[in-house]
Amino acid sequence: MSDDIRHSLSFEEVPATVEPRPGPEDAPGEFPYTRGIHATGYRGKPWTIRQFAGFASVADTNERFRHLLGQGQHGLSVAFDMPTLMGLDADDPRSLGEVGHCGVAVSTTNDMVGLFDQIPLDDVSVSMTINGPAEVLFAFLLVAAEEQGVDWADLTGTLQNDILKEYIAQKEWIFPPEPHLRLIVDMVEFCAEHVPQWNTISISGYHIREAGATAPQELAFTLADGFAYVEACMRRGLDVDAFAPRFSFFFDAHIDFFEEIAKFRAARRIWARWMRDRYGAATERAWKLRFHTQTAGVSLTAQQPHNNVVRTAVEALAAVLGGTQSLHTNALDEVYALPTAENAEIALRTQQVLMHETGLTDVVDPLGGSWFVEEMTDRIEAHAESLFAEIDAMGDGSMLDGVLAGISDGWFQGAIADSAYDFEKAVASGERTVVGVNKFTLADEPPIEILRIGRHVEDGQRQALEDLRRDRDPERVAGALDALATGAAGDANLMPLLIEAARARATLGEIVSTLEADFGRYREPPRV
Repeated sequence: MSDDIRHSLSFEEVPATVEPRPGPEDAPGEFPYTRGIHATGYRGKPWTIRQFAGFASVADTNERFRHLLGQGQHGLSVAFDMPTLMGLDADDPRSLGEVGHCGVAVSTTNDMVGLFDQIPLDDVSVSMTINGPAEVLFAFLLVAAEEQGVDWADLTGTLQNDILKEYIAQKEWIFPPEPHLRLIVDMVEFCAEHVPQWNTISISGYHIREAGATAPQELAFTLADGFAYVEACMRRGLDVDAFAPRFSFFFDAHIDFFEEIAKFRAARRIWARWMRDRYGAATERAWKLRFHTQTAGVSLTAQQPHNNVVRTAVEALAAVLGGTQSLHTNALDEVYALPTAENAEIALRTQQVLMHETGLTDVVDPLGGSWFVEEMTDRIEAHAESLFAEIDAMGDGSMLDGVLAGISDGWFQGAIADSAYDFEKAVASGERTVVGVNKFTLADEPPIEILRIGRHVEDGQRQALEDLRRDRDPERVAGALDALATGAAGDANLMPLLIEAARARATLGEIVSTLEADFGRYREPPRV
């Protein structure tokens, strides 16, 4: 390696667990799936193009969804605005100025119905990136499907629903960890019976990496969260072979090309081994780690933003060579705001060029057997295992208790902060080159057009809420919320009660406030 900082993992930092080898020991589709979970790779089925979209009003986002589907996108991924992510209605005073800005505002079941107008929910796979109020938004979706005449058993998609990484990195929580975990396990249990094709948790390393973690930290902290959810479900008495196949993962594809490929390979290998050997899963479906990837937002630069097209293409290529099941490519202007329609289309076309013009789908695992990739995979795996050992020790042999302890005492947050600081120091000193930022800079750069969300979006959403409250049955709403409050104070599965509240047209804020009365609201302890 050169003196330049090119990888977050030093080859001297952690010894490899095995000697370097000239080729992989397992074939694609074979345990432990280092080379991919399918024997035929993309020759059998290409990755799903799943562009993250959502902005302004429900109608605006619905129009963007239908355009993307018409342009060849395979699945939908919903971005919600900040009030929705925090469980607030659009007319809550705390929502002022934020409605529709970083995603679409969804305050009611009516909004969810409008979001998928003319989009049959049994024909398209839907991903929803939301965590704090995830089960409430999922209840809205189930009622929207019901009102389309779609059987829940035919729904396919993913709910992010990963609250642990919120405490670790993204900070969009509502309740303390234990009530949030209860809601998550309630949904896992409910979906096993009623929505069997739905992926109940998308364990997310993306936000951990975006907060400043290194590649090995992203891998280890993400899989640790995954193991914690497995243990939480097993404590409920759920069958690991029934629920684990419905867990998926969400990783960042960063700019260090080979390191990212190795990270994805190591992730599959670790998950397979832990699920079989530690948690006793007996089926291949429970051993196979499936993941979505998004190119690295944090790698985009405001300076010379058209360079971001190149960065995104390289990161997307790493995700594909690493064997991702679905992919989102960032637009060049996302460092400023939500993308314009033109830049969103360039991001979509980036994937289509990779899929249809490059021959990537003709070879199952073209880098399998590379001495460099195989060795880096081993070393990233070894580094992750050393971090697992620390987390396991914090929990006295429980990954769930270890993750909760690490959140409580700031262990995860401190490790990520240290890594982020080291990265920024390397950029500031010039030790790490970022083109257009600390090298090859320009004195004057012309401004680019960005998407701006007008005040009319917030006004329209407020009016829609006023109309809904006037037209709905107040007694039915009150009854549904009272039943939910009783359920929260007991130990019943809350999903049926959330669905009934959604049918009654209780709002997101009303439902969250009802739960908060019993669950409380989380306040992160101050760090010294």
